[in-house]
Amino acid sequence: MTQPVAGGLGGAPRFPSPYDQAPGGQGASLADILERVLDKGVVIAGDIRINLLDIELLTIKLRLVVASVDKAKEMGIDWWESDPSLSSRAGRPDRSLTEENERLRAEIAALRATDRSQAP
Repeated sequence: MTQPVAGGLGGAPRFPSPYDQAPGGQGASLADILERVLDKGVVIAGDIRINLLDIELLTIKLRLVVASVDKAKEMGIDWWESDPSLSSRAGRPDRSLTEENERLRAEIAALRATDRSQAP
């Protein structure tokens, strides 16, 4: 059975947490805990609703994802890459898209020229 340890709220005993001991038997540091959270990712979700006489006045939906950049990309979250205030690449057209656009415009022009030359 797990024995309570000293140091809880107000000096009251508390039961040990799984984060009290690191795998090596040493106490877990904040860096260890942060590494675990970023590696796995954490989602916190909640809704706040304000009603008056059964009439909904305000609804606030809160969603918070805490994860590393790599984990977020695995989950399909990459909004910061297209935000101009966060990325120097955002707002600039992708070079491959620009080249493809030019190629397609040239093909359309060639098709139009062929169509005009075949018209009676």
